[in-house]
Amino acid sequence: QLQLVESGGGLVQPGGSLRLSCAASGFTLDYYGIGWFRQAPGKEREGVSYISSSGGSTNYADSVKGRFTISRDNADNTVYLQMNSLKPEDTAVYYCAAVFKRDKKWWWSPQYDYWGQGTQVTVSS
Repeated sequence: QLQLVESGGGLVQPGGSLRLSCAASGFTLDYYGIGWFRQAPGKEREGVSYISSSGGSTNYADSVKGRFTISRDNADNTVYLQMNSLKPEDTAVYYCAAVFKRDKKWWWSPQYDYWGQGTQVTVSS
């Protein structure tokens, strides 16, 4: 069964850090670009970050630039999202997604082939 599983979410105070993981099972991530998306209550899903299959190219939403870092370890079949200086507005369910052939802007979610179930991130004092 092909699936992505996110982990690492939780409750953190403003200014704190979390590292999210996106692990694949049933297939190798080597040939897939990976995007992180998030959806807050009452809001549309938005792209947070993207990393190419080789790891040589990354993209970030303006709202997280300088605070979040995406990386991948193809040997472990896992992609990470390091989130620092977290703000209450970062509160959302975070999803990872895999795309085999990206031919649209990285944040265009319909092009992604596989999605995880999501992990909740809550930033609150």
